[in-house]
Amino acid sequence: MIPAVSLERTRRRAELLDAADLVVQRDGASASMATIAAEAGITKPVLYRHFGDKAGLHAALAERHTERLLALLQAALLTGRTRRERVERTIDAYLEQIEAGPEVYRFLMLSEEVSQPSTHVRLFLERLVGVLASGIAAELRLPGDAVRAQTWARGIVGMVQSAGDWWLEHRPCPRAELTAELADLVWGAFRSGPLLAIPQDTVI
Repeated sequence: MIPAVSLERTRRRAELLDAADLVVQRDGASASMATIAAEAGITKPVLYRHFGDKAGLHAALAERHTERLLALLQAALLTGRTRRERVERTIDAYLEQIEAGPEVYRFLMLSEEVSQPSTHVRLFLERLVGVLASGIAAELRLPGDAVRAQTWARGIVGMVQSAGDWWLEHRPCPRAELTAELADLVWGAFRSGPLLAIPQDTVI
């Protein structure tokens, strides 16, 4: 049985993260511990007791948001009747989250106090690469550890992340257009890859 004190601390931590989320959604990478503490109705020392410092709060928020995003991307990878549809749905799921929470994304990726992505963000990217590599290997009938599957997975993740960063800052086109452009690029490799032996409209 979990002690009541631990349950209360867990509940309080979740409430503080909710308050931090509200501030981050408004202020993005410039969100301060003082502003977050004020939003939660507490003093900064209380906030520091729960998270240590801003890097600790950053890590806690990263864990919350990356777990949710990974679940959405995994679901997208499993939906769609054809491979082309799955490619589009997965790319769009990522871009949709950037569009829905641009300031949260800036806080996680561009916060001045965190010069590198947090451990949770890096872990999320590695887990996403693993999921994509497994899917690519299955689509192309390759071994799970094939260099092609790993290379393509890392290339796709980096490409979509970089394009998403650019799109977030400049908004040169609607999200649907960016999704289609990226899907065309990814699909070109799948469609013409020499190891592709499955007809493109086959349902897997």
